Amino acid sequence: MLVLFSLLERISTSFIRMKKSYLQHMKAESPREILAQQYDLILNGYEIGAGSVRAHRGDILETTLKIMGYNHEEMLVLASVGNVYNAFQYGAPPYGDIAWGLDRLLMILEKKDSIRAVMAYPKTGSGEDYLFNAPNVLSAKKG
Repeated sequence: MLVLFSLLERISTSFIRMKKSYLQHMKAESPREILAQQYDLILNGYEIGAGSVRAHRGDILETTLKIMGYNHEEMLVLASVGNVYNAFQYGAPPYGDIAWGLDRLLMILEKKDSIRAVMAYPKTGSGEDYLFNAPNVLSAKKG
């Protein structure tokens, strides 16, 4: 299902901008109504890339933590959040990224049925790695 698929709009022959601001979605009444700026790149039904635009303003971060049950003072005490919130008061550009699933793309190009066929160190369905004999019990030796 595609939601707000057309995130960008052309404003001239050479410039494109985002249609909606991230904060606009944070003003929803219910957390279920908040729309994230996330994107997936799909090829033949396989996800070969995914990413999002991260929170880059203090008010967005505060609203997010408020939904999670934190008040302003509790948010500032959290080491991983309070410092970021304080830094956002100086301004930060929007930040977005994408993580490519090159192994999935290679699987498609090589016409393989399983991603394990193209991975350098594939694991079994149960998460075992026969090459490194992992997971395994730690030895008593100290190295």
